[in-house]
Amino acid sequence: MKHSHHQGRPFRILTYNVHRWLGTDRKISPGRIAEVIADCEPDIVALQEVRVGRTSAGEVDQAANVADRLGMGLHFQPTIRILGEQYGIAILTRHPARLVKSERLPTQSTRPSFEKRSALWVCTEIDGQKINVINAHLSLRSGERRTQAAALVGPEWMGHRDCADPAILLGDFNAPPYSRSYRIIADRLRDAQLSNSHGEPQPTFHTRAPVLRLDHVFVTKSVHVVNAAPVRNSLTRVASDHFPLLAELRVRHHARVSASGPKEAHEGELLSSGHGKATD
Repeated sequence: MKHSHHQGRPFRILTYNVHRWLGTDRKISPGRIAEVIADCEPDIVALQEVRVGRTSAGEVDQAANVADRLGMGLHFQPTIRILGEQYGIAILTRHPARLVKSERLPTQSTRPSFEKRSALWVCTEIDGQKINVINAHLSLRSGERRTQAAALVGPEWMGHRDCADPAILLGDFNAPPYSRSYRIIADRLRDAQLSNSHGEPQPTFHTRAPVLRLDHVFVTKSVHVVNAAPVRNSLTRVASDHFPLLAELRVRHHARVSASGPKEAHEGELLSSGHGKATD
């Protein structure tokens, strides 16, 4: 049996903690964040710390306004609701997309928490290829963060039978590469920044003094990373306290060719080669 391989066109995916649209100059500017995103020309954007304007008459829905300016569709998952205002995570895309799931991640607290850490899963389609995308923003508490990381690679999210390869998990994980939370995910998925064409992976936080790599793009085995690196320029240094992380990707298409004709390769495998298999 022979195997044939070809790759789809490159596409760009961006993860960006926008810090409630608040820049390091203390100015709130959704328009400036929209400018940063537009300059990156992404197909898909995962945002964290998204603030939505008050719902009273005359107020602007800030997340929807940014999506409109970019000409992108918007899916939003609130993690905080207070006094008519919402705050949470979002996925924007230029391509057809449907919401698959938006839910809270596990917590270790027995008391009500102010912010409900969550993940948001959409399935988008680029040039006829379906791609699963999950955006997450994990806890600042290490034990809880490990529980959430394990949940994300488990059967409810990346290991779910509907989250077929190709799939991408990205966001602000509050987890540098030496942390156990990062290893839980990186042992199951490939870290896109390890394919940084400019050399070593680069920190994403803080924009005034970048020392921590907290924002990540992880991919399944059929996703080829062309390049992945933080976007650093005069605008991104002031627009938020995190640098946006931009990855250029291609999806490898695999087909098996036998005497009876072509047959699609098995889908649904979470892991890159060399690792163990996911549990459905």
